[in-house]
Amino acid sequence: MTSATRPDQLLFRLRPTDSDAGVSRDTLSRLATTLGIKETQVLHYAVRQLARDVLPAYEADDGPLSAPQLRAIRKAAPQGRSKSVKSSLF
Repeated sequence: MTSATRPDQLLFRLRPTDSDAGVSRDTLSRLATTLGIKETQVLHYAVRQLARDVLPAYEADDGPLSAPQLRAIRKAAPQGRSKSVKSSLF
């Protein structure tokens, strides 16, 4: 098979004992049994959870607004006396 037709694969080596950087076959098997899924699915699930925790949920913005942008917003915003949310509702 050529690399263009071969599915994405990754060699995953289990550790002899559990540590902060890896898990043993025993732990992987116990997780699979507890969750009622195959060991491969446990790995996918774990990596997906890590991605949710570590990767940003959205792209970074362009940073703070510039002075001209702030002036334009202030100019476009309604002027006059400010009201609280409570006073505008009741």
